[in-house]
Amino acid sequence: MDWWQILLLAIGMFIVGGIAGFFITRYIFQKQLRENPPVNEKMIRAMFRSMGRTPSEKQIREIMRNMNQK
Repeated sequence: MDWWQILLLAIGMFIVGGIAGFFITRYIFQKQLRENPPVNEKMIRAMFRSMGRTPSEKQIREIMRNMNQK
């Protein structure tokens, strides 16, 4: 094999690896989101109830806003 054939093969392998890595990472990320959904208002209400408190809408919105800032 000539040096240019090896170079083309290496470039092709990097491209194929990058594409495969993208799709594998995307699949794993979507699977994690399905198994562990992000916190929503319903979960915050349940957390407050488990502590024996009744949250106001203002408290729930404030917690959601604080969580979305991070």
